Amino acid sequence: MTTNPADSGPPQLPPMRTIGELRAALTMGYGFPGDADDFEAELARALNHADPADLSGIVRLVEEFRGRITARQDPGFDSAVAAAVAEIEAARKATR
Repeated sequence: MTTNPADSGPPQLPPMRTIGELRAALTMGYGFPGDADDFEAELARALNHADPADLSGIVRLVEEFRGRITARQDPGFDSAVAAAVAEIEAARKATR
């Protein structure tokens, strides 16, 4: 049985110093569902359109997915999202 890294004990982030390590973390289930495939598709698109002298788009992409892994492993993330959703629903009901 495979466990979701987000569900087991205190959050421990995998190494993400290289694109290979980031890929491995996404493949192992860190981040959000579908992130591994999304990262590969977006990385391929960014590489195909990148100016070899300016890889800033790729850097931004790597930073974004590192952030997604970090957010997903934060124990307060789910409760913060639930609180925000409840607040939005309450505001919508108040305007009706």
